[in-house]
This record gives sequence, C-alpha cells and structure tokens, in this order.
Amino acid sequence: MSTATAFAAATALLLTACGGGDDGSADNDKIAGAGQGTAAPSPSATSGASSEAKPDGVDVTLPGDMNLVFDWKEPNKKNEAAAMEDAANFMRAIYRGVDKRTAEDAAVLTYSTGGGRHYAETQIESRVDGGWTATGTRRHYQATTRSVPTGTAVEVAFCVDSSKFFGREIKTGKVLKTKPSSEDFDYFKLIMVKHPTGKDLWQASEVYVEGKAAKCQ
Repeated sequence: MSTATAFAAATALLLTACGGGDDGSADNDKIAGAGQGTAAPSPSATSGASSEAKPDGVDVTLPGDMNLVFDWKEPNKKNEAAAMEDAANFMRAIYRGVDKRTAEDAAVLTYSTGGGRHYAETQIESRVDGGWTATGTRRHYQATTRSVPTGTAVEVAFCVDSSKFFGREIKTGKVLKTKPSSEDFDYFKLIMVKHPTGKDLWQASEVYVEGKAAKCQ
C-alpha cells in the first residue's frame, strides 16, 4: 500500500454517516444530539495572534499553507449566526490541533464537547500517529442552519471540498496528493450547543458525516 493510499485510508471519516433530507433553516425541537451537555472552555493559549484571530480569547490561527475557506452567508437569526461562526472555529480548531500535534490545544477544548470532542481527537490523533499534517485549501460551502425553539442548540450543516487539501509528511515534507474523486466531497452536520456560562460561545457536541456526498458535487 502506498503512503498516499495509507493516508487516505487512515483519514477516512470515522463516524456514522447522516442521511439526506431537507436541511433548510427552520425551528425543530427534534435535532439529533441536541441534548448533549457542555464542557467548560479552557483558558486561552498564549499567542501573538491578532484579536480577529482570537474569537472568545482563543487562538485559532493556522499556518499559511493550511487554508480553510468558509464560503457561506451569515443567517439572520442571532443564535444561528453565532453557532455557525463557532462551527467554523471548531473546524479550524481541528487543524490547529493537527498543526500543533495535540488534541489538547485550547481551541479544541473551547469549541468542542462530548461527541464533538471525540471526533476532533480522533481526527487529530490519526494524523499525529501517521506522522502527517495538512496543506492546501479546504472549502466549506452550502451551509444551512436550524435551531430548537429554546435557542440552546443549532444544527449547522455544510459541504466540504477537500480536492485541493492534502496530507503532508512531517519528516520529509512530501505532499501526499491524490487524484480528484467523489471521495473529496463530504456533507457535515454539527450539533452546536450554547455554553451556559460563555458569552455567545457555542460548542460542537455531535458530528455526523456523509462521505462521497452527491449533494456537494
């Protein structure tokens, strides 16, 4: 098995894929996983990052060759807009953990809890164990939101295009490029829960992923 093939296999999405359906913005009190509790956010990491790169006082900056693009519009509802913003911070936190070689980075601990924390740890640790980091551009798009009437949980769903985002070997610097395929497209559903003591802080409590998502191609 080639190194690139091993990387692709090791980084395959590890959670149960979610089904399709209408994911437009609408109040819904039956969002799966919305009852998940929250964990206290950690103290922010020491960093020279600008205030714009430190939402909630936590550094979410990434190296220059690791570009996460969020090509989506902010929802009109305040809670949904805040949850969407922190859903993006959760995705940044995962790759910051990959870059820092630890699942204990302050960004990961701040923007995840429960199943979301487990997902982040799994993604980070698989790359650390394999001796890989990431490089290139990962695009997030076609985002939708829906919230429960209480305003304490929001489902943020979106597509991801990783066709220009690759693994890179830490020791050699070799970029593990693969041919474009349907495997580059995934559909995510994050259950974001409002932290009871953090002002406008939302944490990913569950992550559902549909691989080879036709709706994203």
